[in-house]
Amino acid sequence: MSAPDPYERVEAVLTLDVPPGQSPIRLDVYVTEKTANATRSKVQRGIKDGRVDVNGKTAKKPSMLLQPGDHVECRVIKMAPIEVVPEDIPLDVVYEDDVLIVVNKPAGMVVHPAYGHPSGTLVNALLWHVGGDPIRADDLEDADDDDVGLSTSTAGPRFEGDPTVRPGLVHRLDKDTTGLMVATKTDTAAAILGKQFAERTIRRRYLALVWGVLDPEEGRVESWLGRSPRDRRVMSVRPEGEGKWAATRYQTVEAFRDMTLARFQLETGRTHQIRVHASSMGHPVFGDATYKGDRIVYGSAVGTRKAFIHNLLKAHPRQALHAHTLGFTHPATGQDMDFEAPLPADTAHLVERIRTIEGA
Repeated sequence: MSAPDPYERVEAVLTLDVPPGQSPIRLDVYVTEKTANATRSKVQRGIKDGRVDVNGKTAKKPSMLLQPGDHVECRVIKMAPIEVVPEDIPLDVVYEDDVLIVVNKPAGMVVHPAYGHPSGTLVNALLWHVGGDPIRADDLEDADDDDVGLSTSTAGPRFEGDPTVRPGLVHRLDKDTTGLMVATKTDTAAAILGKQFAERTIRRRYLALVWGVLDPEEGRVESWLGRSPRDRRVMSVRPEGEGKWAATRYQTVEAFRDMTLARFQLETGRTHQIRVHASSMGHPVFGDATYKGDRIVYGSAVGTRKAFIHNLLKAHPRQALHAHTLGFTHPATGQDMDFEAPLPADTAHLVERIRTIEGA
């Protein structure tokens, strides 16, 4: 099977029907909300280029108001399906048996192929590790776990136009978040672990260096999380009922003068959840450029301290967030299993420097 050019582009038609009860809404806003990986500026450009029809007629203005029952067709340019191929990438395997594998993901590793990074991911490494065959979305219907080496039942595209598949994955971590992940080798294991994630019985704790001193020292934060209306690549706290409900528990592990090493426990598993909740409390994760943790938030911002912090940010140019523990009920044996991964060397050094120079 030959791998296609991962950046090959094809035209596809995306159809949208405005549901009953929908309040009048701008065409560009509605299409942006309903289209994955779209920005409002790109949607507006597509409308002006004549790529969007409403009720069989080409739309002329992005500001056109849609009504319930309107039928929208968008001629979009998308990537051709990516063939996910095995790649010889080293893995830090914490545990492995016939049905699952637990790994300690390093910083900088994307979990699965997608736009902009069709290779070099954890999935590519896992396929190599288990001796699996390459796979594309078109292959899923006839895929066999024994050939792929990883579960495929939940590996399919998540939305129309999604170019990739995610064999073995039942959860994910952000590219620059380190720590423990579990992947499955069989569809049965994927279903059982997937249910544990859905029912929130998975035990997940993270360590993070955050700006400021947490007050109170421990607590719980909950909110609705959704895409930011200004930038769909960023998550934000949304009004009640908008997006998805999320809850996170936090606890101070060690307080410094202007930072805290904190433990976070997920009750839900939303995109960027800890990072958004920490930022919403006024304590963004150190080094998190997306949520304004890559600058001096607390303490002096002049002189030697400014130089000290900037040197730390240069040495640790990512969010200081680590999936420290992971626990679940084994899908085959029913045994409770718990794993722990220490802070990676760069984050451990970061914390030690803060402790030495800015200890409470």
